[in-house]
Amino acid sequence: MGALRAAATEAGNDAIQFRVNSGWRSREHQNRLRRAAVAKYGSPEAAARWVATADTSAHVSGNAVDLGPDAAAWLSAHGAAYGLCQIYRNEPWHYELRPEAIEHGCPAMYPDPAHDQRMRQ
Repeated sequence: MGALRAAATEAGNDAIQFRVNSGWRSREHQNRLRRAAVAKYGSPEAAARWVATADTSAHVSGNAVDLGPDAAAWLSAHGAAYGLCQIYRNEPWHYELRPEAIEHGCPAMYPDPAHDQRMRQ
C-alpha cells in the first residue's frame, strides 16, 4: 500500500515508527479469525463487532491495516492526508485506504463494524 509507505516515511521524520500488526489476509485466515470470534463472543452478531467475514473484510481486499499504538496515534492526526482513515471507534488500530479522504477528509467513524453497511452483505 503506497499510502502507508508514504505515511510511514513522514512519520519517521517525527520519530514515529510504524509497526504493522496485520495487513492483507487470505480468505481462509479471515474465516479462521471469524470462527474464533464467534466462539469467543457467542454468536455471529456479537462477533461482527470485532471481526468481519471474508466476503466483507477490508483486510482480504488489501485495503486495511492494523497498526501499533504509536502509528495509530500519528495517523489519527495525519492519516487523511494519505487517504488512511480510522473507520471504527472501537478499533483505534484499524485503518483503511480511503483515497477520497485526501481531498474531503475521513468519513465519520462507525461505533464498530456491526454498524457499517458494507459489513451486512
